[in-house]
Amino acid sequence: MEELGLPDLTSEQVEQLCSTAEESARKYVLRRISSKKIETLNISVEADGTKPLTLAVDVDIQLLSPQAEAIDVQKLADEAVKEAFASAEKYLRELACPTRK
Repeated sequence: MEELGLPDLTSEQVEQLCSTAEESARKYVLRRISSKKIETLNISVEADGTKPLTLAVDVDIQLLSPQAEAIDVQKLADEAVKEAFASAEKYLRELACPTRK
């Protein structure tokens, strides 16, 4: 992610950033697969540092249903990670330029 010209983030902003990314990834997965077919959905988001801020997103999906075998779980997890980063970047851009809200 390019430099957004952010001020130092408060601990509350970092927490909100992580929550935003996690929620976005979770919604992405649940829009594509019914929760009834999911045995495990673990999403972790960690932020480290301030400048640069490093964001790590991990999505682990395990399916219950044999019919769901046609679903490429790794691809779905990768797409959910991309969605999490996109929402995190949007949140950071809003912090960098509050007039865009």
